[in-house]
Amino acid sequence: MNKNAVETNKVTELVELDKQHFIHPSTNPHELVAKGPGIIFSEGKGIYVKNMMDGKEYIDGMSMLWNVNIGHGQEEVVDAGKEQMSKIAYSSAFKGFSNEPAIKLAKKLADLAPGDLNAVFFTSGGSESNDTVIKFARFYWGLKGKPTKRSFISLNSAYHGVTLAAQTVTAIPAFHEFAGSNIDEIFHAKPHLLNCELGDKTDPNYEQSIRGIIEREGADTIAGIIMEPVQGAGGVNIPPEGYLQAVRKICDEFGILFIADEVICGFARTGKMFGVENWDVVPDMMSIAKGITSGYAQLGGVMLNDEVRNTIVDYDGMLAHGFTYSAHATACAIALKNIEIIERENVVENVQAMELELKKGLAFLAEKHSIVTNTRCIGLLGAFELYEDPSRGKLFGEDVFPANKVVDECFKRQLILRALGAHNHIIAIAPPLVTNAEEMEKIIHIIDEALTTFK
Repeated sequence: MNKNAVETNKVTELVELDKQHFIHPSTNPHELVAKGPGIIFSEGKGIYVKNMMDGKEYIDGMSMLWNVNIGHGQEEVVDAGKEQMSKIAYSSAFKGFSNEPAIKLAKKLADLAPGDLNAVFFTSGGSESNDTVIKFARFYWGLKGKPTKRSFISLNSAYHGVTLAAQTVTAIPAFHEFAGSNIDEIFHAKPHLLNCELGDKTDPNYEQSIRGIIEREGADTIAGIIMEPVQGAGGVNIPPEGYLQAVRKICDEFGILFIADEVICGFARTGKMFGVENWDVVPDMMSIAKGITSGYAQLGGVMLNDEVRNTIVDYDGMLAHGFTYSAHATACAIALKNIEIIERENVVENVQAMELELKKGLAFLAEKHSIVTNTRCIGLLGAFELYEDPSRGKLFGEDVFPANKVVDECFKRQLILRALGAHNHIIAIAPPLVTNAEEMEKIIHIIDEALTTFK
């Protein structure tokens, strides 16, 4: 049997095994069993990944799940993980046990983070981080003698994860409602109502604003306001200028914790090390994950400001919260090397330069294709929308699924993108942060071809 026949048989076997035994996250299970996996990744380098099923290279236009910031196949990161694993791959962090990479990473994060965010609790990923931040906020207010401060406000279209509390503060219906499992005392505000947050009670949406909810429910019941600096899965929604500052002032005014979910925005994605730095805002607590290791290992964390940290460390009892893989030694070593590469290779500066290229490309698409509208990006976090008639605000019919169709056409041309939006009308673009101008031009060219085919 020749090599090609062997590879074909291998792929056929893997597809069948996948269909029979692998329940995929965020996937249509019926369709998966009927059709099998759309791609089986075998290797990657830079912004490219290889599909075992057809042997072709694809551009990873989404950094997988917004997280492979430094690109695929970075041998230095692999070596850092191997070196740590050869010493001790994992050790517990319970009962005060520690390890060198975790200690060094905690210090490095304190140096990088804005303001007085000087301490970190490690998790295994973003959902765990956002569950942790909710628990810590309630714990903090209990220690401060204010146990009634238990509620949280998040924004409509927010995505904060799929664990129980994170799922509840998420406000994308399919995720928020899954399995009917939610916690109480969560409110969702209409996003980006700047004038309302500044106190304009004449706005008809005032009662749905953050300020309106606080006034209705009482500040003595609100523990925190949690938000993504830029909403990711909700549609790459960039806040208006002054909005984050207004929310920060509301938190100061009413004695509420401002919690930034930097799971997607962190580690250079927006052209700053952290998204909040685009607006010179310092949160009280900050969830991190994804880009902290660029996906080379599972790691997340919650950063705490000095006030919250000092209050918690004054607690003379067991902190009854933790994960088996908190402060995983190998993951922390990988994160340190990942951050070293981001700094050494001037990745933030490259993102700023590529933001300009992406903006030019999106403007070209909007000018050429009448269905393209509402283009936007900050750093290498971008999106555009598809309307049947943008001038009249007319969306395509519910049976059209325009974003899916364009994304599928891009996939046929070996570019991976992601469809978003309740009306399936948003396409997100978030390539690795090491993307260069030539590669960005290629991404735009493929999208151009896909849009032409769709029309």
